[in-house]
Amino acid sequence: MTDSDRHDAAEANPESRDEAAPAAPAAAPKKKGTDWWGEIKAIFWLVLAVLGFHSFIAKPFYIPSESMMPGLLVGDRLVVSKYAYGWSWVSPSFHILPRMQGRLWGRMPERGDIVIVTPPGENSDYIKRVIGLPGDTIELIDGQLILNGRPVRRERREPIMLPIDANLPCAPDLLGDFRVTGPDGGDYCRLPIYREHLPSGRYYDTIDSGYSQGDDFARITVPAGHVFLMGDNRDHSADSRFPAGPPERGLGGPVPWENIGGRAEFITFSLDGSSSYFNPISWFTALRGGRAGTSLRPGEGPPEPGNAQ
Repeated sequence: MTDSDRHDAAEANPESRDEAAPAAPAAAPKKKGTDWWGEIKAIFWLVLAVLGFHSFIAKPFYIPSESMMPGLLVGDRLVVSKYAYGWSWVSPSFHILPRMQGRLWGRMPERGDIVIVTPPGENSDYIKRVIGLPGDTIELIDGQLILNGRPVRRERREPIMLPIDANLPCAPDLLGDFRVTGPDGGDYCRLPIYREHLPSGRYYDTIDSGYSQGDDFARITVPAGHVFLMGDNRDHSADSRFPAGPPERGLGGPVPWENIGGRAEFITFSLDGSSSYFNPISWFTALRGGRAGTSLRPGEGPPEPGNAQ
């Protein structure tokens, strides 16, 4: 085969010529640095989403006091829905909005609801039960709640036996010492229970330990756009019966409805106070059994006979 023939064959079959050519070295991948601006933006949007959820949908809440016993104990963690009554200046998690009247897409709570409320002039949150709505008259005589001129039916129940722990020390006070030894040999707080039945048929349990300052409250009418709130632990609750500010630190009477931050829905978990940040095992051993998932809505029964709604 002549040189000319070989040249013609190579032109006719270029693949053979490519196979013979050495392969070009692959380019080394270019090393990329951390995109700090992208990371900052991602964190910003994540924080914004969490704050938005807390402000407008739901947020966790921690029970710091005994004012809502027996239903809520110190150490309970619960979920508060933020949309139940619409939104107001207290809806954002940090109360950063100016204090304005009214609510966006608002509606009044129902009697018996447990709500989160910001006292007028403060930024802290309380948790109480709605007892009176606009136009209602409220009065207490020797611990008996009188709503719109009629005594609310009050039924004595069996005392509740609550295990004593770090978050429920059951320390003696001016109303007595309620510590007892249970059948199992454990230490318990034995508290007197009274069930109140609202005109609508809703009911809930309260504690009445004996006579206290809040057991007598002069008759008032709840103004328009306000609600009257009380704690279930009637002898140990700073609520609408007491003046705002020290020393009582109450709510100063009926509270504007725009100060309500949401409705308590259910308990997520509860801690007895024995956990330690530095001991992960204690995070589990401190859990109180049987409280997770407990609904915080009042019981429902037939309307009370002879009572106005």
